[in-house]
Amino acid sequence: MHPNFEYLKSYFNISEESFYLLQQISSKKILKANTKIAEVGKKPNKIYQLNSGIARSFIVTESGKEWNKNLYFPTDFIGPLTAITSNKPSLLTYETLTKCEVYEVDFVKFLEYTRKHIDISNLYNKILEKVYINYEKRQLELITLNATERYRNLQKNIPNIDSIIPQFQIASYLNITPVQLSRIKKQI
Repeated sequence: MHPNFEYLKSYFNISEESFYLLQQISSKKILKANTKIAEVGKKPNKIYQLNSGIARSFIVTESGKEWNKNLYFPTDFIGPLTAITSNKPSLLTYETLTKCEVYEVDFVKFLEYTRKHIDISNLYNKILEKVYINYEKRQLELITLNATERYRNLQKNIPNIDSIIPQFQIASYLNITPVQLSRIKKQI
């Protein structure tokens, strides 16, 4: 039996028929660092589950400054969900920061399956729960923790983050400047 089927069956009670359908609309890919998987102004139709590596979502201001909205780590789902579900262009760009192994899923087809298969609909509910929990956690960190605490949390979650992605990316994620990050690192 396929190991991914065992995983989905144990956590989400997916049937073999549904697993077969999901296989038809997904593929495993290795993406190089700095690969854009969705871009501002384009209508996307894919969602990705990150198996390894780190990715980000970001915006670029009129002055050309980039702001990371979020960083994504293994087991996270990545993609412009709002754009896909509303059939509008993405407001963010999604990009790999490191080499990433992902499952690319045709999300439009996935949504069709949720209307016909209760187990796929339940899987979708669990995915949405995970996305929402991560979103809420990120928002709470930004409003309740200072920059040093946010940095320590990031280090706790990804101990070698400083050697994986550039410091300016970390600073942007923490919503501080690279100079502020350098000061925090010196204090720690």
